[in-house]
Amino acid sequence: MDRLTRKELKTDRFAVEVGHTLDFLTTHRRQVIRYGIVAAVVVVAALAVYLFTRHQRNARQQALVSALRIYQAPVGSSEPGGYPTQAERDKAVAKAFGELSGRYSGSDEAAVAQYYLGTQAADHGRLTDAEKAFRVTADSGHAGYASMARLALAEIYAGQGKLAEAEKLLRSLMEKPTLFVSREQATIELARLLGPTKPAEARKLLEPLRTHERSAVSRAALTYLSTLPAQ
Repeated sequence: MDRLTRKELKTDRFAVEVGHTLDFLTTHRRQVIRYGIVAAVVVVAALAVYLFTRHQRNARQQALVSALRIYQAPVGSSEPGGYPTQAERDKAVAKAFGELSGRYSGSDEAAVAQYYLGTQAADHGRLTDAEKAFRVTADSGHAGYASMARLALAEIYAGQGKLAEAEKLLRSLMEKPTLFVSREQATIELARLLGPTKPAEARKLLEPLRTHERSAVSRAALTYLSTLPAQ
């Protein structure tokens, strides 16, 4: 048998493989066409899901931007986008965030909408509604707004005398701070909560923050320390 070079061997093997492939395609033409159609359908379906998801995300974000514009709109102004009275703006805010939350339930944007609905309810003294809205955000996957909702819930519980529940939330924020609620902020709020009944523990929490590199943190710590009874 003539000796083959490495290049010829590769070429010969390639030719054999191509021949086998052509034989298979010829013999199984009907199956290949069927499976090719299935593959094409899968690709098209995946593309459709991607485009739909992207469209939905863009729609959610646009709805949130529109709602935030209403939330920040001026009151008592004749400027475009302004509202004659606070009551009219509040009504528009509730409608915008409510529709967003209902239409895109379970999304990050819906969690943000619930946070603002909770804030509005708290501002008007509707603490039951506020607690319900904040709880939705607190249980969502949006870490930043969830932490803000937990902080707001802690304030509500403290005001209602539910000190144990408030303390639990604040300690969880200390353990898992976020960009929106820092460990220092949660610590100061916890010290403020404990101050009237556990001044020694409150002082222990605040002392390390007296010389914090951030002046706002050190000032807040010193302010609350000054309200605690002398040791």
